Amino acid sequence: MIRCVAIDDEPIALSILEEYARRHGGIELKTFTSPIEGMECVDATRPQVVFLDIEMKSHNGLELARKLPEGTCLIFTTAFSNYAMEGFNVDAVDFLHKPIFYERFERALEKASKWLGINDSPDGGGSRQEVLTVKVEHKTVLVKLSDITHVEAMDNYVKIHRRDLPMVLSQITMKEMENRLPGGKFIRVHRSYIIARDSIDRFTNRQVYLKTKSEPIPVGRTYSGVLSEVIGNEQGNIG
Repeated sequence: MIRCVAIDDEPIALSILEEYARRHGGIELKTFTSPIEGMECVDATRPQVVFLDIEMKSHNGLELARKLPEGTCLIFTTAFSNYAMEGFNVDAVDFLHKPIFYERFERALEKASKWLGINDSPDGGGSRQEVLTVKVEHKTVLVKLSDITHVEAMDNYVKIHRRDLPMVLSQITMKEMENRLPGGKFIRVHRSYIIARDSIDRFTNRQVYLKTKSEPIPVGRTYSGVLSEVIGNEQGNIG
């Protein structure tokens, strides 16, 4: 769930963002027509993402942006395109020009998700936490890399298995998934399996046993050498 705050003195603009947030899913959005109340909420709750209008009647969004807590992902919303360069000068992740269309809103959230992948933390602080962004049906889902135990291929989809959390099913190829996962933390052991290295309990040249799975995962012939070289040097327990 991405915690967001939107500040805009136009109620219609906020209602559009609310509708898009519901459609997107995985977003907790608080909206404010008062910049003062909105900034008070930002200071008190430390949201991950702030949607901020630039030209409001009582306040300038560029000035408010400089007062956002460190580690806040900023997305500007405005009807005036001439502010774009100034917006990026205050480290805005994206710039949404009104009227905002859903596809453009979704792209901005994807950018924010990537940004949050290296700046987000459960307590809203600035410590680093890596996140994988995947599509699940028509929604975007954030999956913490630390939660993933292994990835399993299933036709044109992959199953992302997580520790003590429901499995995530996403339409993506194993090759693309392999490219998106950091090699230092994940290793491909079979054409149908990618495993998290910290989930390994024990292994042989033909099978890998995970701490969270009773049944072993097969090791493909073309991957056994890499597994032995990478993991064997660390654990020294190849059977």
